[in-house]
Amino acid sequence: MTTKAASFLMRHNFPVGMDVGAAAGAILNDMRQGLSGKKAGQDMIRTWMLPPSSRPKNERVIVIDAGGTNFRSCLVSFDDDGCAAISDFKKDKMPGVERELSKAEFFAQIADNIEHLRDKADKIGFCFSYSMKITEDGDGIPNGFSKEVKAPEVIGVPVGKTLLETLSARGWKSVSRVTLLNDTVAALLAGKAATRAGAEYSAYIGFILGTGMNAAYVQPADSSLGIEKQIVVCESGKCGDVPLSDFDKAVDAGTNIPGQYLLEKGCSGAYLGRLGGEMLSVAASEGLFSDGAAQAVKALGAINTVEMNEFLHSPFGTGRIAAAFSGACEDDRLFACEILDAAVDRTARYAAAILSANAIQSGGGESSLRPVAMLCNGTTFFKTYRLRERTEAYLQEYLVGKCGIHFEILCADDDITLGTAVGALS
Repeated sequence: MTTKAASFLMRHNFPVGMDVGAAAGAILNDMRQGLSGKKAGQDMIRTWMLPPSSRPKNERVIVIDAGGTNFRSCLVSFDDDGCAAISDFKKDKMPGVERELSKAEFFAQIADNIEHLRDKADKIGFCFSYSMKITEDGDGIPNGFSKEVKAPEVIGVPVGKTLLETLSARGWKSVSRVTLLNDTVAALLAGKAATRAGAEYSAYIGFILGTGMNAAYVQPADSSLGIEKQIVVCESGKCGDVPLSDFDKAVDAGTNIPGQYLLEKGCSGAYLGRLGGEMLSVAASEGLFSDGAAQAVKALGAINTVEMNEFLHSPFGTGRIAAAFSGACEDDRLFACEILDAAVDRTARYAAAILSANAIQSGGGESSLRPVAMLCNGTTFFKTYRLRERTEAYLQEYLVGKCGIHFEILCADDDITLGTAVGALS
């Protein structure tokens, strides 16, 4: 990184070359505070669930995936050998993204979205990718919404029970149970179900870095905490023990819930482009670009994560940001790439820190023969410029090199769908 870029970032309190170990330690401390019932940023939600020893067989289940942007629904059928087949797939927009919805509107929209699956199975697995309290009967009560979803009346409402009531009022006859899972739990269960023959893992983690950012792991039994062995959802994006740059503060101030989900707002796909846009805008206002480039940056307005990623992959391409620097000097383009890439690098460091903290708390990975399985999911993680490879490098450096904990990053086709189906039938 050039001195110019480093000086600009540090002047605005952006942590260039952030220490992964220190970040992992802060996240782990916050996790343990939450587990012990003390004040913490992360919710540390107990799920009352463990990965099953085998896949379901001769079963069908309706699967709903309510993500940060899209709402997906389908039917999953398991055959005699436990092999899954997905049918009746449909994708809609996530309710509450375009406008604020009342409780009745929110559940009516869900019912509309899954009407094509009416009475095709007697169980529903509902992957609900937001912070919620999981009850012992498998229902979920939202603590709040992130990713700019607007449905305040749904907070505190049992989602499964309310959806069953809504479907019953519409004439659905066969559904007897709705099981709520976080997407990180679905990822973790998919990692267990997708374990290849001949491999053994000592622990499992589900990690999502897409529109949002979160992780789940299997917490060992701990009598001092009064917790039995079970999957715990961290709500990693809510960790507040993170240093905020001037750019982070500006992005946070422009969101629906300022002061919350601070880690997520610095890293996830819903916000990373906004962060990059703020960095470019501040640099232009400080005269760090040539006059022509500064005017072009100001004319860009808001940028999103896709546009930022496109520029980093193709700085001389045809994307909107690259076009803004078409008449600029090489130094302008390089400076823009460096400050945007710094945001991606920090994301990789935080991803490695979250995964490290979860691996340490899971108590696995002491032998390279039985590493910790990390099922990772999310377009931001897999598609963003050099993000996955940097995350793995930081994990190798810190988790393996300094902690002696071995890991393997896994990915699986239709992981969230498969994991949700497994969870609903467990």
